[in-house]
Amino acid sequence: MSKKSFVSKHVENLKPSGIRRFFDVAAQMEDVISLGVGEPDFVTPWNFIEQSFHSLEQGYTSYTENAGMIELRKEISTYLNGNFQLDYDPAEQVIVTVGASQAIDLALRAVVEPGDEVIVVEPSFVAYVPTVSLAGGTPVTIQADADNEFKLTAEAIEEAVTPKTKAIMLCNPNNPTGTFLTKEELEPIAEVIEKHDLVALSDEIYAELTYDASYTSFPSLAGMKERTILISGFSKAFAMTGWRLGYAAGPPDLIAAMVKIHQYTMMCAPTMAQHAALEAMKNGRPSVRDMFESYKQRRNFIVTSLNEMGLDCPNPGGAFYAFPSIKATGLSSAEFAEQLLHEEQVAVVPGDVFGESGEGYIRCSYATSLKQLDKAMDRMKRFVESRTPKTVSQT
Repeated sequence: MSKKSFVSKHVENLKPSGIRRFFDVAAQMEDVISLGVGEPDFVTPWNFIEQSFHSLEQGYTSYTENAGMIELRKEISTYLNGNFQLDYDPAEQVIVTVGASQAIDLALRAVVEPGDEVIVVEPSFVAYVPTVSLAGGTPVTIQADADNEFKLTAEAIEEAVTPKTKAIMLCNPNNPTGTFLTKEELEPIAEVIEKHDLVALSDEIYAELTYDASYTSFPSLAGMKERTILISGFSKAFAMTGWRLGYAAGPPDLIAAMVKIHQYTMMCAPTMAQHAALEAMKNGRPSVRDMFESYKQRRNFIVTSLNEMGLDCPNPGGAFYAFPSIKATGLSSAEFAEQLLHEEQVAVVPGDVFGESGEGYIRCSYATSLKQLDKAMDRMKRFVESRTPKTVSQT
């Protein structure tokens, strides 16, 4: 007699991450250049690391407050005010989490009730749809238009809203496309969200990595602060992925609800990581700026290279991803990524793992050295030229 499965159906039905699948295959191969996982190639700045050592030497090995060290929450509040003109009470409106990913999970569980619909704009970070489902909500995906550089519009949201819609997931700059929305492009979106009384979950983890225009934080727009949970963290701009430290800021009632869930499921974020983040907030600007300049140089190089080999690629306004079209090759996104990996040892992520509108595209992370990017582009050019007519590859 076969044993019945004890795994819940909604977990059983979740698809494994398409990003990790290619990363795991690449990890078993030799001489692979990975443009797959979105992780800085920079080591965490030494002064951040050193501060974590000092905290251990000084005996800070116990739990912190559930919401995080008040000193860190004060620095986060000061940072948000100084950079984005946002005023949050560190005692009641900021929570420190185990990465921005946990902040997303907590926010959705604090907001969503069974039957609620949450709008997710695709192409999107692969975790959004699954976390909506795990929170008991119904994800409603809308496909951003490639002809508009995958920019979200107010009209697209308007068409997706139903009486069951409770919230919308926003990501600016966007992962995977690198698309960046300006204040003028965000304002009509805010108007639709207010019109339909929605909650906005604004993932701003790449806010520090915007290259061509000033950044506007979504809750700074008129009427948005009281209905937005701002989500961010230290992984990307501060090169602290392995430290697993993020934060959220928002209305007191929503943050209190997130803290309530957090205290039962996680207790608090790691203490020594919080001390490292405190140093990052206080003295991390020079390191962040240096990394920013390097990313900008890499962006310019990879976008130029991709276009020169015949893969149409708009200039991403932020993050550290390029999202070129591979339609000229006649291959699907998955076919392109698999064949490129096995034939040229370059790992990229097929665009369809980020949603239907990502089919025909690949995501290339340029969070790696220029030397490695140069080698990767040479290999990819050779691969593309073997798959496309000469008239295409020479454009």
